[in-house]
Amino acid sequence: MSNLDLESNMRKSVDATQRTFNTIRTGRANSSLLDRITVEYYGAETPLKALATISTPDSQTIAIQPFDISSLALIEKAISVSDLGFTPNNDGKIIRVNVPPLTEERRKEFCKLASKYAEEGKISLRNIRRDAIEKIKKLEKEAEISEDQSRDQQDNVQKLTDKFISQIESHLSEKEADILKV
Repeated sequence: MSNLDLESNMRKSVDATQRTFNTIRTGRANSSLLDRITVEYYGAETPLKALATISTPDSQTIAIQPFDISSLALIEKAISVSDLGFTPNNDGKIIRVNVPPLTEERRKEFCKLASKYAEEGKISLRNIRRDAIEKIKKLEKEAEISEDQSRDQQDNVQKLTDKFISQIESHLSEKEADILKV
């Protein structure tokens, strides 16, 4: 595995963690809160963003305008049964979701959730590191590279891992600050 592949895989892991962070609610309305919601549309689980235009007209409201009016009730039901705890308001054309301000207890729960997602991202990075180091050790064992080259490459893998773990930690602290900001 080349250094570029390794770095690319680690960057993808950090990006995936960042996208997961975006699904955690902060005090403001954000259309990415609804990214995980799927709607059963003509017998298939379809992502909400494929069925409607999602916008945030103000900091406390998310507006969902379906492309097909007949899917309005299905979208409303999917939001109601989701784990987000939102109550959608349907006016016949648009669904409005009021995003209430977070309580202190809820903010702490979301910080714990963000920490959990960050840890999952770090585990992913460590798995990539482990695989890379195993490949390096295999090359050394097959005498394709020297012991010194092996050690240098392993150090490089560790430095890359540390760099990307610190990126996840900085994203986490930004997210926590965002969640705790009233």
